[in-house]
Amino acid sequence: MKTIEELKTRIKELSKQAVELRQKASEVYLTNQEQAKQFRQQAREAIKRCQVLIQELKRSQVQS
Repeated sequence: MKTIEELKTRIKELSKQAVELRQKASEVYLTNQEQAKQFRQQAREAIKRCQVLIQELKRSQVQS
């Protein structure tokens, strides 16, 4: 199990990654819709991982 600080750091990284992927999707949408779709999918996956880590963080804080 990761430490609370490691979880917080990873959550921030994944959140930032998701935002960047969404921005890339918006930038390329008019020229390459398939690539934009892939970027949006990757962003959704990053958000899902982020949500799992947030739940793990909450459990860790309750146990502390």
